[in-house]
Amino acid sequence: MNEVSMIRHSLPYAKARTGYWYVVSQGKLYLPDAEQPPQPQSLQQLGLELDGTEMLCQIGEIDQTPCYLLQYQDRPEPEHHWHSARQFLAFGEPHFEHAARASQVALFLQTHKFCGQCGSSMHLVNWELAALCHKCGHRCYPRINPCVLIAVVNSKNQLLLARSARHKSGFFSILAGFVESAETLEQAAVREVAEEVGVRIGNLQYVGSQPWPFPHSLMTAFIADYQGGELRCQPDEIEEAHWFDLDKLPEVPGEATLSGRVIQQLVKANSRK
Repeated sequence: MNEVSMIRHSLPYAKARTGYWYVVSQGKLYLPDAEQPPQPQSLQQLGLELDGTEMLCQIGEIDQTPCYLLQYQDRPEPEHHWHSARQFLAFGEPHFEHAARASQVALFLQTHKFCGQCGSSMHLVNWELAALCHKCGHRCYPRINPCVLIAVVNSKNQLLLARSARHKSGFFSILAGFVESAETLEQAAVREVAEEVGVRIGNLQYVGSQPWPFPHSLMTAFIADYQGGELRCQPDEIEEAHWFDLDKLPEVPGEATLSGRVIQQLVKANSRK
């Protein structure tokens, strides 16, 4: 069971402290065996050279076993022991969620040492995860960028999929975009679809969410009905977009991702008809 709890930072350094360890350095996570998820062990058993000054945070629990972030300043060799949080998708949702959380908290700690308002040193407060400037009173919290994923379905029960310039030929996914200031999630979904492929949507149904630490996004997913307009790809953003029968889809994201889960939800619903 994946248990979410308030993040506790600045924990006392203790070699006997035991749990799942998510060690982050320069945006990568320590994983000596890329085929195996983290295993409960003590801080001493990690096999890293530690001097006791590293930041320790408790970021949750898995099956009542504590999960910790260890912020490591200098990433040591060998390089192949350090991986993107994406590697943890293969280990199931609990491990990916904690890897995502560890990555985002480590990025916050790394980028909020100084005040963005007056330039003075920032200090962590002891009652929550926030950095405070004692000189001007400016306070910062971990940054979260909300994004929307939109699966558009037409009256023929076809799914609209697109390929961005970042993806290889033949790989398609549902549409996505960042929420802008003062927008609701639903407004962002309608705007993004219109901007990227030129069609109108309605009847939005919320599906779910997923933290996505690249570097600090929160993905939110919707299924929407096509309401009109011809496909017109946004230049420099969408390479191609097509309507696909749900039983004849191209290569799409796996179910470990939220976009993949939404697609498979539609495929399974279609197979039951």
